[in-house]
Amino acid sequence: MLTTFKSFVLTILAIGIVTIVPHTGIIPFPFGYVIPVLLFIWLYLKFNKENFQSIGFDFKTVSWKSFLIGAITGLLLFLFMVFVFFPLLKYAVHLPESRIDFYEQLKGNTAFYLFLVLMGWLVGGLYEEIVFHGFIFTCVEKLVPGKAKLPISFLFTNVVFALYHFQLGYDGVINALIAGSCYHVLILVHKRNLWYGIFCHAIFDTIALTALYWGYK
Repeated sequence: MLTTFKSFVLTILAIGIVTIVPHTGIIPFPFGYVIPVLLFIWLYLKFNKENFQSIGFDFKTVSWKSFLIGAITGLLLFLFMVFVFFPLLKYAVHLPESRIDFYEQLKGNTAFYLFLVLMGWLVGGLYEEIVFHGFIFTCVEKLVPGKAKLPISFLFTNVVFALYHFQLGYDGVINALIAGSCYHVLILVHKRNLWYGIFCHAIFDTIALTALYWGYK
């Protein structure tokens, strides 16, 4: 019982660290939290005699298949969210309009756009999939007993992923919940290979950033 409680506390603390630190601004340059958070995850896994392969991330499993399936899914997901899901949602429910400053800064700003696309691949795709659908999901799954551990861990992970994007307003949180769940399903369907989610996430972000660059919201 004591060991189980200790594991629970350590897991919650670890999840708190990797989700809260990026929003504290303690590292005073854009996306500067990536390296320390990944280092923390590496140390946490090593302490538990595991590694990044244990959470589904392995350079040996990247393939053209993972890229193509991830890219096509990312494109279809974006089209669904923009032309089906959000129009229906906004028809049924009034959502407060969110004013996101960087959307206006991005419009027509080529240098900023290219920087954000790069970050969309390295941070949005690679980093966030490792942290959420790899690390957090795996940690939570180990805590939940019985047959319900997969759905409970899935739901918990993607709710946390959605709330992590609170700075993007109501639309951003809802978008992250639906899109994040799709990335996660793609990963699970392909034997927990994170590369499928990484490519899907990165392509989705790239298309979204390109639309914003051209002035579409």
